[in-house]
Amino acid sequence: MSRVSVVTGAASGIGLGVVKGFVADGYDVALLDRDLAGCERAVAELKDSGVRVLAVHCDVADRASVTAAFEKVRAELGPVEILVTSAGIESFDPILEITPEKWDNIIAVNLTGTFSCIQAALPDMLAASWGRIVTISSQSAQSGAPNMAHYSASKGGVISLTKSLAVDLARSNITVNTIPPSLVDTPMARAAEAAGDFPGVDLIGPMVPLGRAGTPADIAAACSFLCGEGGSYITGQLIGVNGGMYL
Repeated sequence: MSRVSVVTGAASGIGLGVVKGFVADGYDVALLDRDLAGCERAVAELKDSGVRVLAVHCDVADRASVTAAFEKVRAELGPVEILVTSAGIESFDPILEITPEKWDNIIAVNLTGTFSCIQAALPDMLAASWGRIVTISSQSAQSGAPNMAHYSASKGGVISLTKSLAVDLARSNITVNTIPPSLVDTPMARAAEAAGDFPGVDLIGPMVPLGRAGTPADIAAACSFLCGEGGSYITGQLIGVNGGMYL
């Protein structure tokens, strides 16, 4: 069954992996990202996939941008039925070097941006009495992470938001779950490695119990399950797709 899905942070990394998974599932997909050119390149690659794919500019930290993006999705694809909130930023700063501006920016994108996108999608799901929402949080919210107090706090907020929404929306047949990834080989992880913020994907990967870093496809597979009929009785849960890094 074709459904209309929206993926934020869709131009690269986990978001793009989820897009490709949903296309394989036969869903129409709107790719939302500040990097419109990246979304357009992905759409060009997927144009012969047999489903509708749409590139939409969206800055999740800007409520007007979110509203406009979801209006465009409705106009071109139809009511939103599935949402994966993968848009996020990270920063590595010792606690005394976290400025108010850095704190506010991390919260605005990772937590408030997640909430804004969910709120924008919900009217369609409530009208249909059906919906699937998956937020992308982080293992750092479960275990803590060095020099990432602001990031970990924002992702902890995403986990709590997910649980509260699951309670609020269960009677409307809308499930809300979160995936807190650990080490995933993405452009953002490689950029942090290049900046010297952590030892590196290739160094840490073999230390994962399953012996490798995760891939966007690993996260996408869990999203596909949660958003399909097989996941219909799962809500408010943390699905740890992390290779055994956090048990």
